[in-house]
Amino acid sequence: MRRLLPAWTATLTWKSACFIVVMCCSLAAVLGVLVHVEVTRQTVATARDKALGKLRDVTLAYEAGEALPPESGIDPQGLPGPLRALAVSGQRGTVVAEDRQGRPVMWAAAPADGRALATSVDYGQSARTIRGLDNAIIGSSVLAIGGTLLVGAFAVTRVTRRLNQTATVARRITRGDLDARVADPRAEDPSRHPDEVSTVAGALDTMAGTLQRKLLSEQRFTADVAHELRTPLTGLQAASELLPEGRPTELVRERVRTMRQLTEDLLEISRLDSGSGQVDTDLHQLARLARRVVRASGTDTEVVVLRDAHVETDRRRLERVLGNLVVNAHKHGRGPVVVTVDGPVVSVRDHGDGYPRYLLDDGPQRFRSGGKGGGKGHGLGLTIAAGQAEAIGARLDFRTAEGGGALAVLTLPGA
Repeated sequence: MRRLLPAWTATLTWKSACFIVVMCCSLAAVLGVLVHVEVTRQTVATARDKALGKLRDVTLAYEAGEALPPESGIDPQGLPGPLRALAVSGQRGTVVAEDRQGRPVMWAAAPADGRALATSVDYGQSARTIRGLDNAIIGSSVLAIGGTLLVGAFAVTRVTRRLNQTATVARRITRGDLDARVADPRAEDPSRHPDEVSTVAGALDTMAGTLQRKLLSEQRFTADVAHELRTPLTGLQAASELLPEGRPTELVRERVRTMRQLTEDLLEISRLDSGSGQVDTDLHQLARLARRVVRASGTDTEVVVLRDAHVETDRRRLERVLGNLVVNAHKHGRGPVVVTVDGPVVSVRDHGDGYPRYLLDDGPQRFRSGGKGGGKGHGLGLTIAAGQAEAIGARLDFRTAEGGGALAVLTLPGA
């Protein structure tokens, strides 16, 4: 049932409007019933007193042998049966019914020599009064419900607008815009009493500020560490070139190269986080660029061109993305590795065990990667690829290929 309802029925404005309408209708119904019952009781009591007073006069005239007034008599026509039976049993009573012309009247009857002595008074004015009162109650209730709904909708809309603004800022922060703030006036003005919405907005702004300071501090730390490591690593690499040839020297040089690459990756991540890099776009043939990346990687990678395309992008950044995807496929997957160009969409697939679950769910994470046999790598390659793809406005998706294996799909702008 919930799935069949439109999405707007889940909004706070709609729920508040329904609540206001239900409460107003309930209150109007209760008040209307109370007023109706009380006015009807008083009107009927007045008509009854009038009918019983006329019945006393008719009884005196009957006992004195005088002529009875109009609309009075012994067992007159139109007298309701239950009232006649009541009078015959020796009791007096009244009842509202219609006369022979269909007009509402109040009948009053009393016993008279084993029969019913009855008279009637006009009840039309009283019935019209009650009917007019009911119409007035319904009309005023509708007006009151409409007015209350308008005022309530205005008040609720102000609250929901502030909540939507807070949610919008939260989504901007989630997308990486740490400068976004709600800046609710109630939260910033100490002279105004805060409400629940301003409290949430203030807490969100405080969290965003704290998170921004923490991330900036981490970015500066990463950049500082990478810069500080550059100098000793350069000297270490120069010193390793002076070592005598042999297996130990090869191991040292390999580790130095790995540390230098890690340092460069850290610097690149720092630049991506700070957004300091400039995007230089130009028109490039995608298939040619993909083949150049594969040749530069020095790996046995097949390039399949289904449909070539010219894309306007930053060549250096795009090559960095594709190069990291190809290297990652060979390092953590199994061959054959295939790069497929299909218009502005480039995919890189291997035939290994596929991406780990955490990467498919949350994307690449720094210093964490799942390699062959469960081994761990430094986990920066895919992180840089995702960051560079975002910088050039492309979308990078990580999937599990049909038939097994890891599949990275890069969708360039204009796809």
